[in-house]
Amino acid sequence: MTFTRRGRIFLFLFVGFSSLTGLASAQQATGGSASVPSIPANVSAAQPVPNATATAQDVASDPAKLDAANSDQATAARLGVGDLIEVNVYNVPELASKVRVGSSGDVYLPLVDYVHLEGLTQEEAQSLIEKRLADGGFVRNPHVTILVDEAASQGVTVIGEVTKPGIYPDGADHRLYEVISEAGGFSPAASRKIAILRRNRPDPIRVDLPRNLADDVSGNVEILPGDTITVPRAPIIYVVGDVGRPSGLLVDNGTLTVLQALALAGGTNRTAKLGGARIIRKGPSGMTEVKVEIKKMLEAKSPDVTLQADDILFIPLSGGRVVAGRTFEAAMSMATMVGIYSVHP
Repeated sequence: MTFTRRGRIFLFLFVGFSSLTGLASAQQATGGSASVPSIPANVSAAQPVPNATATAQDVASDPAKLDAANSDQATAARLGVGDLIEVNVYNVPELASKVRVGSSGDVYLPLVDYVHLEGLTQEEAQSLIEKRLADGGFVRNPHVTILVDEAASQGVTVIGEVTKPGIYPDGADHRLYEVISEAGGFSPAASRKIAILRRNRPDPIRVDLPRNLADDVSGNVEILPGDTITVPRAPIIYVVGDVGRPSGLLVDNGTLTVLQALALAGGTNRTAKLGGARIIRKGPSGMTEVKVEIKKMLEAKSPDVTLQADDILFIPLSGGRVVAGRTFEAAMSMATMVGIYSVHP
């Protein structure tokens, strides 16, 4: 394999320009002179080729290939944004490059300019670069090889309530429980309602897991490279004020009523002012306070009230004066200091 005359001219100008840029930078940084690296005698280059950006259609015009590109299995083996690759041209070391696929899906390579590689397999990308080198008259019968150093786009991303959120490589042949384990397991506040975002799928895959994963393996679904696993925080109901054990109660499944929440928080103290109990709730218009008749609930004269996620049930101290409009501040201050407990209604 040899350079064409045009290819030598192009590469000569490319390497020469890079060398002069490096020389200028070295002189500016040191205040002195720098030597220009020697250029091989058989290497040269010229002006960039106009309209140099290519797409996957250059190498994937076959309908069968396009169908395969849309499948999950094909997606698993394709280059994507963030991948770090090494591009080598056989017998032409001057064209070796180590580049990362940019956010646009392109990489910049000597002589051929920008090439769109996102969505291509390694073989398709190699063929595309070979075609660009040959069509541009730069290299006769080029043979290109691509090595993937970092397959960032093929990793599995785990975010939310896990011990070690992040990107985990080698997602092929993995299942949900295995990936969660790699991420250090669930945090104490984790919900078991998992969402999996998958490429080429508009809606997330939703999986409801048991508290003890060993109890049911039906949710141990297959995870594909490029998936994003989201572990949300479980809904919390806060019970604060003059109660036995001010708490944040994790309620991942089912619901809690006011009396149930009070019981889980150790009940009210003798000094509690039951008539001043409030539910602090966040709504579309902001925070609201709803009075609750706990004494009447205990006497079965008033229906028990179902609490919502992130509600704060505040029980003031008897004899204490609660200033109008300040209940919210007092309840929020107490809620930040409580312990979090998991409950199973």
